[in-house]
Parts: sequence; C-alpha cells; structure tokens
Amino acid sequence: MSFIAIDRVSIQPNRRPLNDQKVAELMQSIKANGLLNPITLDQNFNLVAGLHRLTACKLLGLEQIEYRIIAYQDVDHARLAEIDENLIRNELEALERAELWLERDQILERIGLRAQSGENQYTKKGGESISPPPKTTVQLAQEAGYNKRTYQLGKQIAKNIDPEVKEVIKKTPIAKSHSTLLKIARAGSKEREQAEQAEQKAQEAKHQQKQEEMETQAKLAAEARTKLKEKQLIALQSSTAQKQAKQSIRSARTQVEKKINTTPILPGAELGDEWILGRHLIYCGDTAEDKFIGLLPSNAALAIATLSFEWNHDYLIDEAHIVAVLAREGHIQDFCARHRMPFRFEWVLGELYVGIYSQDPILKPEKPVGIEGVEGIVAYLISLYTKHDNFILTPSLGHAEVLIACERMGRICFAGDKATENVDRAIARWQKWTGQEAKKEKHCYT
Repeated sequence: MSFIAIDRVSIQPNRRPLNDQKVAELMQSIKANGLLNPITLDQNFNLVAGLHRLTACKLLGLEQIEYRIIAYQDVDHARLAEIDENLIRNELEALERAELWLERDQILERIGLRAQSGENQYTKKGGESISPPPKTTVQLAQEAGYNKRTYQLGKQIAKNIDPEVKEVIKKTPIAKSHSTLLKIARAGSKEREQAEQAEQKAQEAKHQQKQEEMETQAKLAAEARTKLKEKQLIALQSSTAQKQAKQSIRSARTQVEKKINTTPILPGAELGDEWILGRHLIYCGDTAEDKFIGLLPSNAALAIATLSFEWNHDYLIDEAHIVAVLAREGHIQDFCARHRMPFRFEWVLGELYVGIYSQDPILKPEKPVGIEGVEGIVAYLISLYTKHDNFILTPSLGHAEVLIACERMGRICFAGDKATENVDRAIARWQKWTGQEAKKEKHCYT
C-alpha cells in the first residue's frame, strides 16, 4: 500500500470536467468506508485515473492518498490508458464519449497503431521492434462496445461541432442525445467545407511564402467558421426548443387542473376592459388601435399572431424583436397582401403556415420535427425565441393558446381581442388552469 501527498499529484489540462454530484457521493463514501480504490499515476506522478476520488479526498482535508503506479513509455501511452479508464467506467454522456473516441483515434494514428482505410493491418511493414498490428475502425468500435456506424458517427460529432458550441452543450440534456448531437454536427456543412478549403489554401500559400494570399484565405476561413458556429448554435437552440415544447405539451395534457374554493369570476368582458391575470394583461377591444398599443411594453421578445382577423398589425415589428404569424388556408393571401414587415423565413407545419418577421437578420433553423397544431407551435416558438420572464404579445386570443403557454412556461403575456366571447373564454381557461381569480381593472400599465 503506497501513499503520496495530494499536492504532489500532477493533473493534466485535458481532463474531463468534474461531476459535482459524483464528488459529493464519493466524499460521503470515503467518510464512511475510506478510499476503496486507489488512484492511478504514471511514473512521473501524473494522474491517469481517479480525478473524482482525488478531488473528494482534497475537499475532505486529507493530505495523502493511496495510489498505484503504472509505467508508460511516453505521454501518448499514458493518455491512452487514461482514456481507456474513462471509457471502461461507462459514466460518460454521448458528447464526452465521442470526444474520447476521437482523441483515442488520433493518438493511435500518431503512434502508428491505427490502420488506414484500405490498408492491410497484418502486412504493414514496421521497424525493428515488434509491436501489435494497427487497429481497424471495426476493432476500435468493438472495443468500445458499439457498432462501426455508431462509432464513426460519434467521431463525426466530436470533430465537427464547434468548440464553443460544445461548451454550451456540456451539462445540458442535449449532451446525452446522440441523435441531436449528430444533427448539430451536420449543421453548417457547407460552411465547414468552405473553411477547410480556405485553411488548406492558406497553408499552401504559407509554404510558398505568399503572405497576401495566406492572409486572404485565413480571413475567408475565419468568416466561414463564424457562420458555421452560428448555424450550429441555432440548431442547438431549435433542438432544445423542440424538446421543451414537447415536454410542455405533455405536462399540460397530464396536469390535473386546479380547483378554487370560491366560485370563479364569470368574466362578462366588455369593450374597453383591462383584465389582470396574475402577471398577464388582457385587453378587450380592437388590438390595432392606439389604446391597446399604449398598454404594451416596448421590449417584448416575441409577438405571436394567430390569424383570424383583418391584418392591421404591422406595428408589432416595432414592439417585439420577432413577430411570428400563424395562418390557416384562407387567411394567408389577405395577410401577405397587407403586411409590410421584414420577412425572414417561413415553414408549413401540418395545416399551419408560420411566417417569421424581424428587423434583424435571423438564421432559419431546420424545420422542427413532431411539432404540430397551434399549441405545439406556440410552445416551440416561445422556447426558441424567449427566456423566462420575457414579454410576449398576442393581438388575438383564439383559444388562449399563447396565454396558457406563457403561464405554463414562465413568460408574461400581453394579449387582446375585440371579441368579448374570446376574452371570456381566455379568462375562464386561465382561472381553471391556475386556480386564481382574474381582476378587472382600468388604466393599468399606462
């Protein structure tokens, strides 16, 4: 049994990130039972395996830790052992695992133990020393416990996702989803190809000592990489929004609506009324008129209009960063003829046309999958373009889809409708959903 002072252990900078929960669990275990498994070091006291155990002991105030030494011929072999240790423990998220697969592949290639495509691993000539034959992709996949295709796609994820995008993904649910990570990795494939071509030309110009050409190609490569990162970020945001929207709809369908002890107010809305519903406001009246516009906050993140009325609402583009218009067949032509808002992109989701408008350029995400119906699309748009406590505007209530989604997702809704029956229905639905009473007020938010 060998012990070493904790402060003598060297930790290399490319370690996988710590899992705080795992460290806390290890601290409890070490307190109760002591350290059951020693950490692994190389001959230079560099940590090979056991970062969580080492951290737990350090946080417990221990000065020494039990260790075992495995001698490696160089840094690459030591790192391979560390990677294998992490892969064997099988506590990795999909993104972490993919990064380790790629790094392991690169190290094996560097030390001559990675078979190249089309190469016979058993007839390749080596040096005088005897070494194992290079490993094929199939062998590496089998060692990892996966098939060849999954292994190759995993390396594609690790190689193609921008480093900054990876940092955003880490410690989120997306990091666990192989299929979503692959979708993000494939976003911006055109820009990736442009960047790689420009980078290759820049290297050629450097070797030929063509300074101006090298700088031009380097600039083109940097621009393409920036666009690639932007497209991958919007793919990440869209995937996250789809996940949140589906969860929101599922929770809405399973939630038992609350009952209030007293009889809820029967709205009986009249034109000109302003109703306060918790943090939300509903105006009963023409939402194209100045009175409603004067009630709106000037910094709304999103406006969602479900078309069932004559369009006179271009003002929304000045009140919200993004305007989303949902229309069914029969309303699209009139809307397109009337509006003058800056168009960005459109989708057709099921039976609904969705148009996105903004003063600022917006990248178009891939068409969302499995998101249909007004409630699903509203939840997706809110997840994609807003954050908690953001303002959302809607100039028509419909069946209160936007209002209820805002209540459910922690946003603040400013809504209006000149049809009193729509206002009554929205208030009644909100009261039933929340178990709270709406309050009728006048001259609020002025």
